[in-house]
Amino acid sequence: MDLQPGDEIVHGRYGPGTVEFPKGNTAIVRFSHGLEECEVSTLRKQTSVQRAVDAQLWHSLPEVVAKCQAAAIRSVNDSWGVFSRSRIALLPHQLWVCHQVSRKWPIRYLVADDVGLGKTIEAGLILWPLLSSGMVRRLLVLCPASLVEQWQFRLREMFDIRLSRYTPEVDTKRGDFWNTHRQVVASLPTLRSDRGGRHERILEADPWDLLIVDEAHHLNADQGKGSTLGYRFVEQLFEHGKVDSCVFFSGTPHRGKSFGFWSLMRLLRPDLFDPVRGDEEQVGFLGEAVIRNNKSLVTDMEGKKLFQPVTVTPETYDYGPEEEAFYDLLTDFIATGKAYATSLSASKGNQVILVLIAMQKLASSSVAAIRKALKRRLQKLRDQRDKLRERIGLSAKEQAVVSSAPDDFGLLSDESDFLDSLLAEATLTLMEAEIPHLESLVEAAESVTTETKIEKILDVLENRFRDRTVLFFTEYKATQSLLMTALMRKYGEDCVTFINGDERIDDLILPDGSVVSRRTDRTEAAERFNAGRVRFLISTEAGGEGIDLQDRCHSLIHVDLPWNPMRLHQRVGRLNRYGQKEPVDVITLRNPATVEARIWDLLNAKLERIMGALGGAMDEPEDLLQLVLGMSSPGVFSQLFSEGQAVKKEKLAEWFDRKAATFGGKSAIETVKNLVGHANRFDLSSLKEVPNVDLPHLEQFFESMLVLNRRRPVRSPDGLSFKTPDDWLDEPGIRRKYEDVVFDRTARGRDAAERVIGVGHKLFDKALRIAAELPVSKAWSRDLQQPLVVFQVYDQVTDQSGRMRQAVIAVERTDGSGKDVWMVLRDWELLNRLNGLRLRDKQQNEPVSEADALRDLLDAAHDWITARLDSYGFPFRIPACKAIALIWAHDGRAA
Repeated sequence: MDLQPGDEIVHGRYGPGTVEFPKGNTAIVRFSHGLEECEVSTLRKQTSVQRAVDAQLWHSLPEVVAKCQAAAIRSVNDSWGVFSRSRIALLPHQLWVCHQVSRKWPIRYLVADDVGLGKTIEAGLILWPLLSSGMVRRLLVLCPASLVEQWQFRLREMFDIRLSRYTPEVDTKRGDFWNTHRQVVASLPTLRSDRGGRHERILEADPWDLLIVDEAHHLNADQGKGSTLGYRFVEQLFEHGKVDSCVFFSGTPHRGKSFGFWSLMRLLRPDLFDPVRGDEEQVGFLGEAVIRNNKSLVTDMEGKKLFQPVTVTPETYDYGPEEEAFYDLLTDFIATGKAYATSLSASKGNQVILVLIAMQKLASSSVAAIRKALKRRLQKLRDQRDKLRERIGLSAKEQAVVSSAPDDFGLLSDESDFLDSLLAEATLTLMEAEIPHLESLVEAAESVTTETKIEKILDVLENRFRDRTVLFFTEYKATQSLLMTALMRKYGEDCVTFINGDERIDDLILPDGSVVSRRTDRTEAAERFNAGRVRFLISTEAGGEGIDLQDRCHSLIHVDLPWNPMRLHQRVGRLNRYGQKEPVDVITLRNPATVEARIWDLLNAKLERIMGALGGAMDEPEDLLQLVLGMSSPGVFSQLFSEGQAVKKEKLAEWFDRKAATFGGKSAIETVKNLVGHANRFDLSSLKEVPNVDLPHLEQFFESMLVLNRRRPVRSPDGLSFKTPDDWLDEPGIRRKYEDVVFDRTARGRDAAERVIGVGHKLFDKALRIAAELPVSKAWSRDLQQPLVVFQVYDQVTDQSGRMRQAVIAVERTDGSGKDVWMVLRDWELLNRLNGLRLRDKQQNEPVSEADALRDLLDAAHDWITARLDSYGFPFRIPACKAIALIWAHDGRAA
């Protein structure tokens, strides 16, 4: 076969290509992935547009259209991921993130989207074209332990991407886990610890084409303390060349210290960022590595905003006499314990303070929560006391003295030392004579038979939230059990379910008075709630992480208020997320007479001031507030609530201002503004870039390819049924027959995942490959008013620095008053134009046109598009183009 530079060929493995340099028995050929030297005998010559014009050849319109459709589909999907088989409707900002991240290879981006915008969907959109094209074969996803199952489930259900879950038990030297599993999701807290030689095995394994890290802010480095285990582990992967591309996800990437943030960014882009350099030297590069979208700006395809403001309403209540007596006694107990702590060594004193703070937090949730903890501690101390008596052999009379006397009631010094050492081993003493104090507290707690907070919640359900599905959040399981008991008593045993970290709830009192324990899988509980089979769901933070609950619910009640405002945002994020169709209503509960409530008033006032200071930034202040909260240490808030109890009411505001001076200060606000102002983002102006196509736009191409391959699909309301063309059965995984396949990502049913067709489906990808290799390039259509020339755009540089190797663009000649004036069609616009053409297997009266006229047309189109290539934003260093098809406009009449 005689080959010339520029000849179009097809290779059995690499597909279509262009001869760059013939060398006798071999030839250098440019394929979509780069250059290859191939044996000439393995190449099949194609009919290029130029050859078809010179030879005055006309090809079948259906074949030429199918070839152009396949090229357009590949181009759109490689750039946007829009034709993935995701089982959920795709939004512009998600497609835009995929487009931004995927333009260059290797990928190195931090996606810092607001909570609830669908990061798993964004990850799937990024992954699908890469997996489908073979660019990514080895994938590692690192995330918090509680999110491993979520990542595995969602990528499987929404994208049919099947990750293997890492467990230490299967990671043995003989098992060779890291080389035998190509797509893995693992807990970063598990993997960061080098146990049993696991780091050595993963570093000896093949490199990962793509690493995804969720909650990437946990990869932290401190200038004084050094880096965390997670940071060092990921750093090792980079240093040993085990990561090619990487995407980090974090809603709060800046944790308040510039060194930590720039260290995180250095992992991604060491060529741009360095923690030892100043902020002003690096902030300008954030647009090359950071994407941040927020709820205030994202829209649907019509430009309608998806999220509405959240309404937060405070509801107040007063303690009953028994509750007030208990809390007064508890306040005295804590004050006594703190005074006692000052008499101890620093380490023991700090331990006492930590226990007392825990008591405060429990008490702020409910009497039931603190009562359970107090009774458990009291029983433990009693058991230890009884063991001591047996050990030292006290008489019954002496035992009676021990019950009422202080711990150092006058034993001999050596016996006293023995008691102290034994008590230090067994438990921590919170004060002198702790047992009598605890007994008084437990007695006071037992007298509280009705909690006014619970009564207020029931009142809200009967009025403001009447007949609504409601999500509750609490920090403690005892409060969860208390509220669940009250709801069952009022609305019936089947009205409520729960989610917590243990998937178990104890001390639950059923309407018939029986006390039971129950177990519920958190996924099953969420499904029941989302399906409307229960009206109420009570969740803890630990159980609710990673669960979406917005299907039927837009009402939330904070049963207690965590001592970190960030937690409130995370709770609301369970409802205020993609798919929510109603404005979210939130109710907070507090007793204005408590110090905790007054501190919340002061904290909310400061948050309002921060929002005002952020008003000049481009985002909505509430969205930016989340970033400010993420920069603040949780210890700041714990200190405010724990120490504020001892401050006099008239001095509380002054004390608060002094303690909270560093929170949300000018530097933090400026840091957030800089981060947001320099990051890439989606907004309404970006909407025009997003392709307005979806899976249904693939259907015409696929049906046409079946017909061209002598198959007649049968259409029914359930979908498309057909026998697979014989020539398509040469690859594993392709069936001989398909029934009721659909180009609809909303399809439901047990077999929906198998029935949905899109890019990445083996059968559809086979159709794309066959269409791309069709030996056609020139046809005519009576549906066109002006000629259409389709170009393939590619990067002349072949060092594989870009992920997108080729793209498609078309030009259509318009009436330019005697001059050639062209209208550009982007790839998705070209697909729409081609889908609108009527296809005929045989067309009569081929147009009679001079070859010279067609050559002039091609040259004019090529010159016009080449002069403007740089303006179209292709991610190519040296872009070039070649015509791959010409569709002539002809009315079908004889010339």
